Amino acid sequence: MYSWDGPLPEAHVRTIADMVKVLAAPEAVGEDPDRPLYFMYRDLAKTPEDRSWLSSHALRYDMTVIPAGHVGHEFVKTKGHFHPANPAGTGYPEVYEVLAGKAHFLLQTRDASDVMLVEAVAGDVVVIPPGYGHVTINPGADDLALANIVSTAFESDYTQYVAMQGAAYYEMADGSLVKNPRYRKAALLRLAVPAPVEAFCTAHGTSLYSLVGHGTCLGYLNSPEGYAPEFTGCLRDLAVRTVCARTP
Repeated sequence: MYSWDGPLPEAHVRTIADMVKVLAAPEAVGEDPDRPLYFMYRDLAKTPEDRSWLSSHALRYDMTVIPAGHVGHEFVKTKGHFHPANPAGTGYPEVYEVLAGKAHFLLQTRDASDVMLVEAVAGDVVVIPPGYGHVTINPGADDLALANIVSTAFESDYTQYVAMQGAAYYEMADGSLVKNPRYRKAALLRLAVPAPVEAFCTAHGTSLYSLVGHGTCLGYLNSPEGYAPEFTGCLRDLAVRTVCARTP
């Protein structure tokens, strides 16, 4: 599957029914509630030695495949989640590699005072900074395949996205971005692209799996408190997008 040539466990599948509480149009679940929307392959390793190294560093390597399509008039997306703070009080980050296709990472703070859409293509490596929740959207005509490495020291928190019926904006299949009216004070959406960070080894074309065994490149995933300047530089602003004022 894509660039993976190691053992592959059975996928965790999210269906339309699993996503009903975060959709722009929850009534779309009636179309086909059991339709799979995306597939998650968690805790992968190519060798026992790699698995041991990941485990000893409290890290996990995953892959996700998001087929092209839409639900109602909204592009297919992931459910969305936040990460809690680590023992030092800084939110756990995460890092993604786009293996195939095109990705939009919709990032936001909990109060939606900062919201950004990170545009990424195959070969890009995207760091999710501390304090930002994220939804991944497939806005393209082809399957989107992603790899990620994340700390195993926490469980993802989906509660805000469920309570607010999704993120601060919905990306519709016609390319428009529609504000979620439940976020009354959401910031205007910023556009951004991934920027390389030498300390994180995140240059375009870097294989995340090639970093397994290199703790100096991945230490920030469990100890982000020492990397504030690097997180500031991991995404490059393009513009502020004025979004459509209509509601879904």
